[in-house]
Amino acid sequence: MNAKLEAEQQGRRSPIRPKAPGKTKHYLTAAFILLLVWGSAVQSDSTLSELVQGFPNMLDLLREMFPPRWTYLDNILEAMLETIRMALVGTTIGALFAIPVALLCAANLIKSRWIYYPVRLLLNLIRTIPDLLLAALFVAIFGIGPLPGIFALSVFSIGLIAKLTYEALEAIDPGPLEAMTAAGANLVQIIVYGVVPQIQAHFASFTLYTFEINVRAAAVLGLVGAGGIGHYYEVTLGFFEYDKTAMIILFTLAVVLIIDYISTKLRERLL
Repeated sequence: MNAKLEAEQQGRRSPIRPKAPGKTKHYLTAAFILLLVWGSAVQSDSTLSELVQGFPNMLDLLREMFPPRWTYLDNILEAMLETIRMALVGTTIGALFAIPVALLCAANLIKSRWIYYPVRLLLNLIRTIPDLLLAALFVAIFGIGPLPGIFALSVFSIGLIAKLTYEALEAIDPGPLEAMTAAGANLVQIIVYGVVPQIQAHFASFTLYTFEINVRAAAVLGLVGAGGIGHYYEVTLGFFEYDKTAMIILFTLAVVLIIDYISTKLRERLL
């Protein structure tokens, strides 16, 4: 009896510790990722030796780009302003159209699968098409200029803002919606008084984030004739004027950083 009590007391003093999880899963995952990267490199003819051989060429290109042609700023200032205007108008149009699309995609608001599944499929199709391809299509329809770029950015903005917004809609607090439904409110009243107050800050943040992306995207849409500063990228690269290209890159970087800083501060105030 005493031996049994001593054994129990000893067991209480030294509790059984669980075994550490095995690392086999982590090793297999790392091996699979390495195999996937190696297979992708082989299939795409990407080798480390080619990178090493091309490195001197990259250095030569950088030497030709510096120092930048600072006097070229006067030539590209108006084009940069046009790029910002394109991004602003395209984002605004896309945000307006994204509101009804996001509402139709939210399963907690639209109960019928025959409605939100087809709309989600259409939304996925919009996000599948690259913005450069959209710009090329609109250039073929409307001709060269900023208008095709605005339409391309608008369609791109609809896909991005609507996707983020409907995912946020499905994560809102259902309590106010259930209370309003029990009180006899219709769908419009539920959206205006129950959904909008919960989602408006997120929607504004998504719109600002999309505007940042559109400024970067609009900077290269000119490569397909959609206006903006991208046209000057094509011209300077085509004539091997890399010092002018460096000036465009630095100017674009400065504008993007300023817009990113302002947008970040605005999102911090909203959320």
